[in-house]
Amino acid sequence: MAGAARGRLGNILPSGIALPHAVAAQATGRQLFQKIPPEKSGIAWRHVNGRSPQYYLPETTGAGCAFLDYNNDGWMDIYLVNSGKCDFYDPQPPLRNALYRNNRDGTFTDVTAEAGVGAGGYGMGVAVGDYDGDGWQDIYVTQYGRNILYHNNGDGTFTDVTEKSGVAAPGWSSSAVWFDYDNDGRLDLFVCRFVKFDKSLNQFCGNEMTHERYYCYPKVYEPEPSWLFHNNGDGTFTDVSRESGIAAQLGKAWGVVATDINNDGWMDLFVANDTVPNFLFLNGKNGTFQEIGLAAGVAYSADGRARSGMGVDSADYDQDGWEDLFVTNVDEEMYSLYHNDHDLTFEDMAGPMGIARVTLLMSGWGVKFFDFDNDGNVDLFIANGHPDDKIQEHSVGVMYKEPLLLFRNTGKTFEDVSAQAGVIFTEDFAARGLAIGDFDNDGAIDALVAVNNAAPLLLKNNAAKGNHWLGVRLIGEKGNPDAIGARVTWQSGDLKRSQLKVGGGSYVASHDPRVVLGIGSRTKIDRLEIRWPLPSARVDTFTDLPLDRYITITEGEGITSK
Repeated sequence: MAGAARGRLGNILPSGIALPHAVAAQATGRQLFQKIPPEKSGIAWRHVNGRSPQYYLPETTGAGCAFLDYNNDGWMDIYLVNSGKCDFYDPQPPLRNALYRNNRDGTFTDVTAEAGVGAGGYGMGVAVGDYDGDGWQDIYVTQYGRNILYHNNGDGTFTDVTEKSGVAAPGWSSSAVWFDYDNDGRLDLFVCRFVKFDKSLNQFCGNEMTHERYYCYPKVYEPEPSWLFHNNGDGTFTDVSRESGIAAQLGKAWGVVATDINNDGWMDLFVANDTVPNFLFLNGKNGTFQEIGLAAGVAYSADGRARSGMGVDSADYDQDGWEDLFVTNVDEEMYSLYHNDHDLTFEDMAGPMGIARVTLLMSGWGVKFFDFDNDGNVDLFIANGHPDDKIQEHSVGVMYKEPLLLFRNTGKTFEDVSAQAGVIFTEDFAARGLAIGDFDNDGAIDALVAVNNAAPLLLKNNAAKGNHWLGVRLIGEKGNPDAIGARVTWQSGDLKRSQLKVGGGSYVASHDPRVVLGIGSRTKIDRLEIRWPLPSARVDTFTDLPLDRYITITEGEGITSK
């Protein structure tokens, strides 16, 4: 296995890809990501967890966040999820979620009240998608208690359609993802469900001698099945959790990503579970899923232990044409980078790729693969923070608040560049949700980090300056409207890259739906190919392409706006 690992490292990406800007950043100390303070951004909202003497577990597991374009003006807006009223918490005055409209000048305006998306329950996360295909992004809010589906009315307002749609999913939900599991061209909905919990079931965890409480390790709570809702095409959904095979698997689900692990055109699901084995749901192409996590090698650690899986993502980090997987865990468990071995099995490469050692004493939540410097290589951003705010009192070397991590894909390994990435990486946070998106439309993908019981972090990306790019918004016609499952392939001289448009990923977060194609210092994209998702599987090819701007490509119609 060691020999195979060494051989793989030497062949991750074609040679000769220069990284001048990342190297320059290390030499000059330039901030690769720079925090935009609230007085500049206008984002005054903050998360409140309602921390109580009883240490109810939901208090430490939020909050979520999203980049979305709710008003279709081509600029990313922001949605932030707060705690709120539930059986153990009744804040006065009431708390609310927040929707911030992008003013296109680096500032945002709070439009929550006029949009009607304040929610008010004990929120966890958010998933954004155009479930009815009307061209406007809708918002699904996951909560402890029951969830909310907000339909976008197309006029700056939303309507709560939860009851009509049938997607309330009672219980304790965490992450959710929109994807088309049956390839009928409509977005279906998978909802992660965590443990069986309510106020009456709250357990004492802590020092029995002193009666001092800590937040519980989830082993003390019973697992629950997650939800799968089929989109009926009329604004309603059918709960198909049981007949699909999803409900047969009891888990403690935190994060989910929809990806295609076997290149058959049918979207699969990788689900991170806490203290029980992770799930890998293989799409049976007949409305059912087979859970293959154990056989695939992604259910347990290398020594056979169930870990505390939280955030997940999927990307083809080595450009071999197969989607790889990533999962974050808590301290002393290390995170896993699962390389796809092309036969429905995976090998954990976190050790040889330089990630395991860095993350040994950390606890990760939000995580996302993206090309932060637009050199054509997919990099990795991780938001960290321990779930127990008293961990320092009963553990050595582990902190509650932890730094963000940034790994640069060199083509041979993932290099930890956090120490050279800017001031924000020297600070510590109880970070949870992580969303990525280009809020200022400069082609450099920015980050939004939700922090438990604190203000969010809006991080501007400065790392991609000088490198060229093309941003693409994909609109499906026969395929699902968000083009989840589309494969984008581009070539610029000696550089050839391919990217699957996955659904979801990270933890309780939703991302800019646009795809940014980085080409480094090269000055032309020679060819762009879009393979649209089933049921069409249509392939559109483009050669006369602009650079350093966003375009919209509609399935079957070509470039519909530049």
